[in-house]
Amino acid sequence: MDRIKTIIMGAAGRDFHNFNVVYRDNKMFDVVAFTATQIPNIDGRKYPATLAGKLYPKGIPIYAESELPELIRKFKVQEVVFSYSDVSYPYVMSRSSIANANGAHFKLLGAGATMLKSTKPVISICAVRTGSGKSQTTRRVSGILRDLGLKVAAVRHPMPYGDLAKQKVQRFAQLSDLKKHKCTIEEIEEYEPHIVSGTIIYAGVDYRAILDQAQREADVVLWDGGNNDMPFFKPDLNIVVADPLRTGNELAYYPSEANLRMADVVIINKVDTADIKSVNVLRENIRSVNAKATIVDAASPITVDYPERIASKRALVVEDGPTLTHGEMKFGAGTVAAQKFEASAIIDPRPYTTGTITETFKKYKDIGILLPAMGYGDKQIKDLEKTINKVPCDVVVIGTPIDLTRLIKIKKPTVRVRYDLQEIGQPNLEKIIGNFIKKFRK
Repeated sequence: MDRIKTIIMGAAGRDFHNFNVVYRDNKMFDVVAFTATQIPNIDGRKYPATLAGKLYPKGIPIYAESELPELIRKFKVQEVVFSYSDVSYPYVMSRSSIANANGAHFKLLGAGATMLKSTKPVISICAVRTGSGKSQTTRRVSGILRDLGLKVAAVRHPMPYGDLAKQKVQRFAQLSDLKKHKCTIEEIEEYEPHIVSGTIIYAGVDYRAILDQAQREADVVLWDGGNNDMPFFKPDLNIVVADPLRTGNELAYYPSEANLRMADVVIINKVDTADIKSVNVLRENIRSVNAKATIVDAASPITVDYPERIASKRALVVEDGPTLTHGEMKFGAGTVAAQKFEASAIIDPRPYTTGTITETFKKYKDIGILLPAMGYGDKQIKDLEKTINKVPCDVVVIGTPIDLTRLIKIKKPTVRVRYDLQEIGQPNLEKIIGNFIKKFRK
């Protein structure tokens, strides 16, 4: 029987994981290519032979997603597997139409076949959209577990933007490891808070190998999800963060609804900044697909160092990159801080952008007057630095999870905005996780 010629569509994350756990040693399929989108400079590379297994001694080429119709025809592809996240239902079905129109089946892999089983308890933190508040939720859960005397190994959703073979398994225990692994701004934003708080963090490409290592040194494995993707590990406690500032997205984006349906706990974050009508509609939407989940109300209050630098000043607001781009958020913590402490104006960076930052605004036309902290490589980090320093402002308000001044030289006064999860009323995470851990200690 001829092997089924297959293309896996992705964004350097879920696509590689799906290949590793379903296709790598599966003689039924012949994966002829990956396609890539969302992340700059991923296409044009190869998934290396050292990771691809014995069926692919030359590795697997990675092409731009725009080439999909031509690739289907060229390789006589029979199946296209969609393997990335945080996209609308119309977007997914449009890609299905492209595959179908060019003669291929279109496939979405289920959660069961793609979640690895751990020997240790697994708590997963996922979300319905990028920017919902997953990072501060993960920090909160990690802190509760450490306070219970447990050793935590957090495993982050993949961001392998460099040498894939070298990034098979990455372990971060100290800040110097960020430089060792040549991390991008996007990676540092996710890894640094764990390191600073004393939690070991893993990431990479081969999540079976990562899990094998992480569970050997931890009492609890904490899955730190990316975008709104489903967990790579089978969770024993599945926490999903929902966003009342984008009510309706939880039932209209992939795989938001799948996450909601699988959740044991749903956190409605940002209840302090959303209107009550949106919160109530979100609550109804959650209940419409998952009547059993525990719902926790929460806020993400900001703290600002040197708020006096903002008052009556012209501010450039720098926000988390993915939250503004494919997360489609119109504002973040930096905007909240600029408004709260009464900046005289938020300066539009678009007339002053440089190189790849200019390209980012062309691709994501709805970003508006905020500057996404894009940094997928050295050139983009330099372009970000040049852009910030060209903007005629009095202060730079940094709403990213890390201090950008450690990575780039900013010639203006800066203010850093921090935010943490704060549950409101009962039930709260401390009680939920405490009860969960008791089950495993019996």
